[in-house]
Amino acid sequence: MQLATLCYVINKDKTLMLHRIKKKNDVHEGKWNGLGGKFESGETPQECAIREVKEESGLLIKDPMMHGFITFPMFDGKKDWYVFLFTANKFTGHLSDSHEGKLEWIDNNKLLDLNLWEGDRIFIPWLLQEKFFSAKFVYNNGKLKSHTVDFY
Repeated sequence: MQLATLCYVINKDKTLMLHRIKKKNDVHEGKWNGLGGKFESGETPQECAIREVKEESGLLIKDPMMHGFITFPMFDGKKDWYVFLFTANKFTGHLSDSHEGKLEWIDNNKLLDLNLWEGDRIFIPWLLQEKFFSAKFVYNNGKLKSHTVDFY
């Protein structure tokens, strides 16, 4: 089991996205993602999101909002991933180069046009809703096979 976070940093009508093109043997190679990663020992989901955004972008987010939780059974073929999803629209600092890919501010109305995972096209709009969600996205060999969701 792997705990992780995913955070979408929003600046007015743009969202900071990471084009995963630098890391070797990256399951996300070529895809666009929000920022995030694995928990360190003792971290809360919020602490993990703040740290990961800082490490990957140089930005220090404030008051990230948790919108939901997604289970990805055997996503990488090795273990189940449990991911807490956040947005943040308050931040300080300046963008720095990411060791995982190229950072770019993308117009919100063009997010779904990017090379995203199939499931991302489904859950990104949920981040704009006033409801919390719990979902499961089942992939096999990089293809979305099914998903379920409950809203609260």
